[in-house]
Amino acid sequence: MTVHSEASLVNARVTMTGSGEPEQNLVAVRDARPSAGPGKAVVRVEAAGVSYAEVQMLQHLHPFPPKFPFVPGYDLVGRVVETGPGVTGLRPGDRVAAMPRQGAWQEYVELPAKHLAEAPGHLDPAVAVSLITNGVTAYQMLHRLVSLHPGDTVLVHGASGGVGTLLTQLAVHHGLRVIGTASPAKHPAVRALGAEPVDYRLPDFAGAVRELAPQGVQAVFDHVGGRGLDVGWDLLADGGTLVSFDSSVAGYWPGQWFRPHVPALRRTVARWFARRLGLTRGRRQTMYYVKPGAKFQADLAALYRLADEGVLRPEIAGRHRLDEAPAALRALLDGATVGKHVLIPSHR
Repeated sequence: MTVHSEASLVNARVTMTGSGEPEQNLVAVRDARPSAGPGKAVVRVEAAGVSYAEVQMLQHLHPFPPKFPFVPGYDLVGRVVETGPGVTGLRPGDRVAAMPRQGAWQEYVELPAKHLAEAPGHLDPAVAVSLITNGVTAYQMLHRLVSLHPGDTVLVHGASGGVGTLLTQLAVHHGLRVIGTASPAKHPAVRALGAEPVDYRLPDFAGAVRELAPQGVQAVFDHVGGRGLDVGWDLLADGGTLVSFDSSVAGYWPGQWFRPHVPALRRTVARWFARRLGLTRGRRQTMYYVKPGAKFQADLAALYRLADEGVLRPEIAGRHRLDEAPAALRALLDGATVGKHVLIPSHR
């Protein structure tokens, strides 16, 4: 990573300059700290998340791609340092959480005050930020998209990832049986979460799941997309739900920003029509995308309470300085770690 600095500039940030490898396309710079405009607040970032969305953006395969160059960073936790005209209910020193979708990878960020949620002052910043995008995704899929009962069986793909670890913990907490996919090296970690691990690379992966759940599963949570959605659909019990919440970008050329997501959209629409015609045995497929709003803030507050109660123990895969952003994104690309990678600005 190339670092440009001047003593008189006070805000460190990371910019993504183009498609390619993180080591060449993530650049650390220093510039002036932002000021709070009308209706906005400046937040001093304590922790910012590293997510698969940044992988998609780096490869210019995100469904809503920003234009290069830009500051990545989907979510953050920090302290308010300044509020602009018209802002009420916020004071300097308040701890807040936000999901701006981009812009979090810097020391100071200006954000609309209405998009800031309260964050507990005592939580570890890395833990607090891991519950924003990943936590709300897991919580809303489990609580708002499916209807499940204690004893039901669910299949969680990527059970060792940032979303998967939290989704597994929530499901186990509610008395659900979880079958979680992961590479063999991560099976001990998946078992520790309370799930039964299965290697997603097995030649007969579907057969391995059927051995564990001969009657099918009541829900499948899929973050890969593509043909894997057909396997998940076939594994559903009558009345079950398949939730597609992301799409792999492996094998696509940079710039094909929407193509990785077409297979999931096409299958969702086709199965909606089939369900309307009574051809799916009550099964359904839906797509999920986390978005801000009143429900987001309410569900994030619920997640922070669960963390306080010890129900949720977010797995932190690594804590990195801002200038270590390429290494953090590389670790996520390599897929060798469990849980969430987090950037911790140094604040000089």
